[in-house]
Amino acid sequence: MKKILAVLLLAAAASSLHAQVKWHSADNLPLIGKAVDDASTTGRYQRIPDSLLNTVRGGALAGLGRNSAGMALRFAAKTSRVDVKWNSLFKTLMNHQTPTGSRGLDLYTLLPDGTWTFVNSARPDVNSHHSEANVISNMEPVMREYLLYLPLYDGVDSLYIGLDPDAELQQPSESLHAAKPIVMYGTSILQGGCANRAGMAHTNILARRLNREIINLGFSGNGQLDLEIASVIAAIPDPGLIVLDFVPNVNEQQIETLMIPFFEIIRSAHPDVPVLFVEDPQFTHSRFDKAMYSEVTTRNAMMRERYNRLTAQYDNLHYLANDHIIGTDGEATVDGIHFTDLGFMRYADLLEPIIRRIALPVNNQ
Repeated sequence: MKKILAVLLLAAAASSLHAQVKWHSADNLPLIGKAVDDASTTGRYQRIPDSLLNTVRGGALAGLGRNSAGMALRFAAKTSRVDVKWNSLFKTLMNHQTPTGSRGLDLYTLLPDGTWTFVNSARPDVNSHHSEANVISNMEPVMREYLLYLPLYDGVDSLYIGLDPDAELQQPSESLHAAKPIVMYGTSILQGGCANRAGMAHTNILARRLNREIINLGFSGNGQLDLEIASVIAAIPDPGLIVLDFVPNVNEQQIETLMIPFFEIIRSAHPDVPVLFVEDPQFTHSRFDKAMYSEVTTRNAMMRERYNRLTAQYDNLHYLANDHIIGTDGEATVDGIHFTDLGFMRYADLLEPIIRRIALPVNNQ
């Protein structure tokens, strides 16, 4: 009898807890960081069109194109708690990135001084496609603006936000500037590997600091100058800056044959937009791995030579050498290559003044 009573009390407590949350679909909330029109994708949180998922290099981007790296939802609510539940497409787990970074969600709120601050992260259920988490409780129920980052190395096919039963999920009154988004193309590092949580990818750090939408087109192992992706970038309306950070994923032949055609597809659509080329960092272990050091040095030199060719023909091109991209102490990566949160913060610190100088108007500094 005591066991039955205990079970009934536990069930009643669980039911009471569930009743304290009212779930709202995120389908109609503003989505930040998507490069393509919703009509071109089956999934809302998808980075490239359906037509390219299985056609770029025989499907090389079929999964990566459905990762939600760099995307975030904006909303407002007067609530004492925020919960989320979501379905992950792939149940991604890696041996060098935390699940909160690869599959989790990250909540920020806007302070009265106009800066974004971290609230908490939503930890995924590593054993299931479905996750449900309380992000924050016991808040003073005042109206707040929120920014909810989506997973860096997984996709999302449904997402709900839980609030107090009497709270409304509202459209934000403040938003990141959607006009003239910054478009960044590159590799696993650009995608966010291996940030501990989604908000710590450098593209997301910069978006908060600059109050500017940043579109993340980083494809892990596959920033290989696919001309189809150049066409995606070319189709983005009125970008303010395009950052090309592909060198870690390309070989010498790809630099030789694809770098200039890739750029020219973009330049033909955006003749006046500044373009920033970024060298491959000298990764921390290349101090000892001489083959890696040689590869990086050679590829960077090849890009620099082609960049110099382009500057003779085109204006508004910029170049970032690899000096001190993530510091000099060797402590900013998880595996000698992929950045920790320290590495991403250092990279954002380096890029922020460069982006402000070449791409943002004075009144947005």
